[in-house]
Amino acid sequence: MEEIAHIAGHVLEHSVADTLYLIPFLYVTYLLMEWLEHKTSGKSMEAIQRAGAAGPVVGAVVGVVPQCGFSAVASTLWAGRVITLGTLFAVYLSTSDEMLPIFLAEQVDPLTILKVLGVKVMIGMVMGFVVDAVVRLARRESRQLRIRDLCEQDHCHCEDCDTCGEHLPEFDEEATVQEQASLAAEDRAALEDVDDGSPKHDHHHHTHTPIWKSALVHTVQVVLFIFIITVVLNTVLEVVGEDVLANALSDNPVLATFGAAAVGLIPNCAASVVIAELYLDGALGAGPMLAGLLVSAGVGLLVLVRTNRHAAQNALIIAALYATGVFWGLMVGAFGIVF
Repeated sequence: MEEIAHIAGHVLEHSVADTLYLIPFLYVTYLLMEWLEHKTSGKSMEAIQRAGAAGPVVGAVVGVVPQCGFSAVASTLWAGRVITLGTLFAVYLSTSDEMLPIFLAEQVDPLTILKVLGVKVMIGMVMGFVVDAVVRLARRESRQLRIRDLCEQDHCHCEDCDTCGEHLPEFDEEATVQEQASLAAEDRAALEDVDDGSPKHDHHHHTHTPIWKSALVHTVQVVLFIFIITVVLNTVLEVVGEDVLANALSDNPVLATFGAAAVGLIPNCAASVVIAELYLDGALGAGPMLAGLLVSAGVGLLVLVRTNRHAAQNALIIAALYATGVFWGLMVGAFGIVF
């Protein structure tokens, strides 16, 4: 009984720690997205989309920041189509999660750390541009913001009239940015009082739910989801033991590459911890280590599953992320590259 209580306490402690630091990241992100949804004009939307062309560069650089806060942010922004799919990949691939703190704690040669991070950033940039190019050629990704989809999914009613509950006019996703701007102007005019003094609704004016409140609703829902899944994952890891993950990575470099990438998909900091420790202990070569750390996006994958309601898209993104990690891991192993 004491053992169970100890495990439960340890799991809760780590789960709370793994979740709490994400709250400010997510809340600020949702505030930004709510502001974009409510305040930006058609021209502003078009400018955001054009700026997204350089997204993989920015995404790969910010992804280097320790832990996985920015991967969670990127997942949310892509679900609202504020950033491109290539930018999302760039962030995922460059995210180091717990690798950097562990390398620093173990006093790894700074040059080695810079090499690993530099390779991850370059791969993130390259693959980000490749993904964006493929998406443009296939013309499969909508150019319009889909922040409203998140509101509908979370039922936060931030687009409803506070008084009567009427759903306010929305954009047609198939329309161009210019057409959407025109429609928005017409809708705003329709909601205002006309010259003869007769309002659209004679009993009240439409008002939006405050953006801070809508952002808070989104943040709470996502954080609760992450916390529940994290508790489950930490329980499994605590009961089974991280040694099982280590043993699963065999001495065969090729199999180890596939295995390390699979471990990297675990949406928990334990994945990057195990991979980094095994590399430092000499149990993993440079190729398998890189494959696992490229794929290790932390809770970013959990946020993706929670915020993007298209399951097939999520599965394809995760599969492509895994394939990318395996590919570059095998390349590093094949050419005998060491860090």
